[in-house]
Amino acid sequence: MDSRERVRRILWGEIPDRIPLDDAYWETTIARWHKEGLPAGVSPKAFFGTDEIVRLGGDYSLQLPERTVKEEGNARTYWDREGALRRDLHTPDGWTSQWLDFSIKGPKDWAKYRQHLRFNESRIPKTALQTYRQARAEGKFLCYFAHACFHPTWMRIGITNMFVWMLDRPNFIFDLLAAHTQLVIDIYEGMRKLGIEFDGVFLADDLGHRTAPLISPQLYRQLVFPHHKRLCEHFQAQGLKVILHSDGNVAPLIPLFLEAGFTALHPLEAKAGLDVRTLKKEYGDRLVLYGNIDVRKLAGSKEEIEKEIASKIPIAKENGGYIYHSDHSVPHDVSFENYAFAIELVRRYGSYE
Repeated sequence: MDSRERVRRILWGEIPDRIPLDDAYWETTIARWHKEGLPAGVSPKAFFGTDEIVRLGGDYSLQLPERTVKEEGNARTYWDREGALRRDLHTPDGWTSQWLDFSIKGPKDWAKYRQHLRFNESRIPKTALQTYRQARAEGKFLCYFAHACFHPTWMRIGITNMFVWMLDRPNFIFDLLAAHTQLVIDIYEGMRKLGIEFDGVFLADDLGHRTAPLISPQLYRQLVFPHHKRLCEHFQAQGLKVILHSDGNVAPLIPLFLEAGFTALHPLEAKAGLDVRTLKKEYGDRLVLYGNIDVRKLAGSKEEIEKEIASKIPIAKENGGYIYHSDHSVPHDVSFENYAFAIELVRRYGSYE
């Protein structure tokens, strides 16, 4: 059974030969692993077989010119393609961003910049057809990938402004979200016109922090839900299942995610208090669970690794409905040896044969 059929069966409520494998890795993790046994020029996805789901997306930005303001040491201050002034700090552990200012400060600015979210062919990668053909040749499950509406909108106006204006200027926020949603649909349709056929959809929209959602279920229903529902309905009309990615503890929003039409939820952060065993009991076959393997345990002893995997995967995979993934992405404190051991266990405990 190839990856395409394996993932399709899980998303459609059927049983494959084993659970599908997918994962993400920090760049610093990959650099470490190349020193510990990962062959040069080989990605961990290819080496461990965690490449069963291929994502293909486009350019969802305002497409404004990027302008550097200042570079000093390991820090860079610049205006990004969303019209935001950012300061990126690069360290041996990775990088972090600080948002300093925004071109869109209210409805008048938005009226000026709204046209920059219109579709044009440059938003589709020149390699899109190549990626599609390669995925088909390798039997991979190809997902249309996009950032949905909430996360990219706050990056254009600032997260504090986003929260305040959701209460004070809800119509303004609704229009920002609607414009981005339309672009997500337009890029998808542009790719279809090129002859690209997708197997599913992967939408990213970070709506949670460590202990709770970033917004209340009431605000989600009022302002974000209509756009999520519109996206799900558009893709479902094409016969596609829709996966939602959100960091953090979004447990209070899950009933609304299901109502909107999402089939699966990723990555189920254990660090934020989510537990695939509890979610399986609560949502059964209504929600495909995707992730939740705690990366803190993967950095521990082999006993800790096996306990984490053996206690979760047999429950999560019962009657289908589970895809392996770490509970976000694998950091560099996880050794190559530990991860290889973990994947060996995932394959063992994730088998249906």
